[in-house]
Amino acid sequence: MKAHDGMYIGGEWRPAAGRDTIAVVNPADEQVIAHVPAGTAEDVDAAVRAARAAFPGWSATPPAERAARIAALRDVLVARKDEIAATVTAELGAPLALSQAVHAGVPVLVAGSYAELAASYPFEEKHGNSTVLLEPVGVVGAITPWNYPLHQIVAKVAPALAAGCTIVLKPAEDTPLTAQLFAEATEEAGLPAGVFNLVTGLGPVAGQALAAHEDVDLVSFTGSTAVGKQIGATAGGAVKRVALELGGKSANVILPSADLAKAVNVGVANVMSNSGQTCSAWTRMLVDGERYEEAVALAAAAVAKYVPGERVGPVVNAKQQARVRGYIEKGIEEGARLVAGGPEAPHPTGYYVSPTVFADVTPEMTIAQEEIFGPVVSILKYEDEDDALRIANGTVYGLAGAVWAADDAEAVAFARRMDTGQVDINGGRFNPIAPFGGYKQSGVGRELGPHGLGEYLQTKSLQF
Repeated sequence: MKAHDGMYIGGEWRPAAGRDTIAVVNPADEQVIAHVPAGTAEDVDAAVRAARAAFPGWSATPPAERAARIAALRDVLVARKDEIAATVTAELGAPLALSQAVHAGVPVLVAGSYAELAASYPFEEKHGNSTVLLEPVGVVGAITPWNYPLHQIVAKVAPALAAGCTIVLKPAEDTPLTAQLFAEATEEAGLPAGVFNLVTGLGPVAGQALAAHEDVDLVSFTGSTAVGKQIGATAGGAVKRVALELGGKSANVILPSADLAKAVNVGVANVMSNSGQTCSAWTRMLVDGERYEEAVALAAAAVAKYVPGERVGPVVNAKQQARVRGYIEKGIEEGARLVAGGPEAPHPTGYYVSPTVFADVTPEMTIAQEEIFGPVVSILKYEDEDDALRIANGTVYGLAGAVWAADDAEAVAFARRMDTGQVDINGGRFNPIAPFGGYKQSGVGRELGPHGLGEYLQTKSLQF
């Protein structure tokens, strides 16, 4: 795979400050496909200085012109969609069809939504005798994960650009090639030098340096709750703003009136997508006692269709594979009933995990409380709706969820009582302008749409 051996800083590819590199491994066959530089604090400082220098000009650029640059970026992503999909498949292991439809397709929708929003957003409002100005917060340090490598970049960079901010991106070390492609796209789209900058590197080195840099005004991070807490503490010491999209343990609540077969099949598909590496995946399926065993049988039949290496790709690396298999072993150890899959690796090569379904899962079990981030479904039984709500709300997370019922009104009534940031009603479709983010330890702030843009703005009022 094509890889740059430098950092994209100030509108050009520059040599890295150090000599260390990171091997990029294809998780499907465990082969090294490229090397990228391991950035240092010196690289981060150069990128932040470039972003700071570019900020006055970009923040003063009229919103319509910023919108035009974002639209141009969207067009480049469309033109390079096949290359993007192939790159994501190579470094993440996602099946090519998923990479084309989701990993390359969704970022185009998100970028397009911000091209429209930047041109129409009310950056200036009147409130009585005051004029309220919504101004860019400044230099943004964006730290993105590997599970949706381009989507998570666009979900941060596009609203930051729309707001008038400049950006330094530190992508996940497992998927840096997609980030390099994105840097090329920003240049092709005509973004001024220094508006977008890229430093590849390890989280504890380059990521920490970016989060702690005194000239970064906001840190936008997507990843684990544990790392999010560290970034929040670092930013808090400098009274620096953060936007944190963290872990999840989302409940898929199937009410007694729901179409059980549809709810179970869609629920299993939701977890199997992207090999279960989705923070908002509905990993806890809640079913009433009367239909519980039917749901278990349906889930076992549904997951059998997800063949590793065909419909389900590997997880991202050996560490993640061991982690997920460890959770499966923990589920068995704690007494959950294994009805499909198991801890055994389905292939001798590649970081594959067997798609797994557990029944007889109780709310206090580890697999019902902790984020597994793999193709594992836990099915829990509830007695009545109040019990279902107690179970659904009974984790430290609150990122997403789903409710199924005979009609939308019944499902909405239940969803209103859930402590979570986004709920799909009867299989509701993805909406690229709906706010996404969590309650409790699932994060702070929102991404996508007007609410996502608002994270990159600060407020000034003028009294007349």
